Amino acid sequence: MTTVDLGTVFKGSPSGKIVESKGETVTLGDDQVVIDIAYSGLCGTDLHYRKADMVMGHEGVGVVTKAGPKVKNLKVGDRVGWGYNHDSCDQCDECWKGNDIFCEERKMYGLADLNMGSFGDRVVLKAAFVHKIPDAIDLSMAGPLQCGGATVYSAIHTARVQRCDRVGVLGLGGLGHLAVQYLAKMGCEVVVFSRTDDKKAEALELGAHEFVATKSNPDFKGVKPVSHLLVSSSKQPDWEQYIKVLKNEGVIVPLTVSFEPMTVPYGDLLFRQLAIQTSLVANRLVHKQMLEFTARTGVKPIVEQLEMTEEGVNTAFDRLEEGDVRYRFVLKNPRFKGVSN
Repeated sequence: MTTVDLGTVFKGSPSGKIVESKGETVTLGDDQVVIDIAYSGLCGTDLHYRKADMVMGHEGVGVVTKAGPKVKNLKVGDRVGWGYNHDSCDQCDECWKGNDIFCEERKMYGLADLNMGSFGDRVVLKAAFVHKIPDAIDLSMAGPLQCGGATVYSAIHTARVQRCDRVGVLGLGGLGHLAVQYLAKMGCEVVVFSRTDDKKAEALELGAHEFVATKSNPDFKGVKPVSHLLVSSSKQPDWEQYIKVLKNEGVIVPLTVSFEPMTVPYGDLLFRQLAIQTSLVANRLVHKQMLEFTARTGVKPIVEQLEMTEEGVNTAFDRLEEGDVRYRFVLKNPRFKGVSN
């Protein structure tokens, strides 16, 4: 049995302050790998757990430094990352269908293995749930792809968006700026909806074909309808307003995490055959395809980098809660000793 010291980790606390901790150890299983963490993205979901007694973070990337004897898909030195779900039973119907994210024994961030997080020096994970990072992706940019990129790509896949579809993206934030890039690279006509013109130039530079400032054009005059609307705003929009811009048989694709009731005009859904297609997080196959597509097309998150120290992590959390970031924070681990690019 090999005992692994997780080194320095950063945990939530009842006050909401993220605190440095040491002394966490785990045993390396035969089918697991040790990953020394080089970088981690910070996701909006992390904000929900900052008062929990758990190691924070779920957008980690780094290098494999040890592998159990039954590991076949990875080796020491591989650059890797992992997704929101990091284990399942591999025996149930959902797992056999490739839907490990719906397995009753799934192990998702915040719900299982609370001593494992990406804000720390290392993790020990089941190798089958760890993904190689293609050489074309800079490791310092790869963290936000493990949740943000995978979530957006999976939603596009689940909603069955096709090449040349006219697709709307509501909100140009941490998810929206990635959605614009993925859709544009897929050949879609991309329309960005944002409250003001502040982000128009950036949206067009990222690949959007059209920009609608909803404060000055709330009725979408002159805007052709879209087949899909990806909703990545910080809160739920006025659904009655945005249903107007959907084609008949259009699809609403919510990405925003909200625990408020969703109130939509029932008649419009019924008589225009509209659909609401939610998407959880990426399963392993879609996560792998996302990384391959990202490497091939050059999609890149826009990031601001801070140090993975107690001060740096708390600064990132506080600023993210205030909406003070364009568009994703990445925490660089100053204790990482391996190859990081």
